[in-house]
Amino acid sequence: MIEIRKILFGCIALLAILCQPNSSYGQDPQFSQFYANPIYLNPAFAGSAVCPRMTLSFRDQWPSISGTFVSYGAAYDQHFDRLSGGVGVLFLGDRAGQGTINTNAISAMYSYKLDVNRSFSMRAALQATFQQKSLNWDNLTFGDMIDERYGFVYDTQEQRPGTLTKGYVDFSAGILAYTENFFGGVAVHHLTQPEEGFISISKLPRKYTAHAGYVIDIKRKSRRSRSLNDINISPNILYMQQMQFHQLNYGFYYNYFPFVAGMWFRQNFENPDAFIVLFGIQQETFKFGYTYDLTVSKLTNVTGGAHEISFMYQFPCPEKRRRVRAINCPSF
Repeated sequence: MIEIRKILFGCIALLAILCQPNSSYGQDPQFSQFYANPIYLNPAFAGSAVCPRMTLSFRDQWPSISGTFVSYGAAYDQHFDRLSGGVGVLFLGDRAGQGTINTNAISAMYSYKLDVNRSFSMRAALQATFQQKSLNWDNLTFGDMIDERYGFVYDTQEQRPGTLTKGYVDFSAGILAYTENFFGGVAVHHLTQPEEGFISISKLPRKYTAHAGYVIDIKRKSRRSRSLNDINISPNILYMQQMQFHQLNYGFYYNYFPFVAGMWFRQNFENPDAFIVLFGIQQETFKFGYTYDLTVSKLTNVTGGAHEISFMYQFPCPEKRRRVRAINCPSF
């Protein structure tokens, strides 16, 4: 069984990563805790918390399958009055096939903040990214390497790429609108569709993201300001499209200080994918969250689901700053 998985992964890696035909589907890592990775979801979130913010994320997808997918990220963002907006820096890493295919990216972004009126604000952002993909060819196995009796004993005749590392510059943009209770936005990643093929010419397809949510107060101590002690429910929806791949997440958060719980369902338009459960703890300065993705497709008994953890630290604001409206949305 292990040998068969090696062959399958080798074929998939060769077709999807090396040749990368124009009909390929989604390319980007995904996180179930999308608001725990706010500037990865939408660069317009840069500075949305006003005070300096640091986030860390780790995701292990389908751990029961050989060649698991592991993604991790680290980000920092902050609002600056002198810049009339926020600045953010993001690092993202993705490892597939136990290190056979590795992707690393570093991004910088700026979001301009506009107060339309006393209750409605907007942010518009641009993002620049340098991304590098590398392939460990020696980890790949192919059918022509197999002897019926002795297993993998031959050298493959598959063509080895001239280079095993590919780097390119990428650009993205986003917009965000929010009031005291509502928040929503749209982002477009890979605007220039950079070429990322190892053997043939292949452009990274654009990714379109739309997200929205609403905070329903159950118990609120003060009408003038919000606090972590408030009890509320926040229904949310997330839609993503990359070429012919469509994904829809819908569910809700429940906040009962210091605990946060959440449930979502993730699907494309043809098939269900996973049921997601969240549990988190939040304080004034830090937040920690854990999610488990229960696969509900035909791969239910094979994948082992997905585990994801996030950590967010909120630094104190500078003492002297003008009053800036922060977005009131979940952080997991």
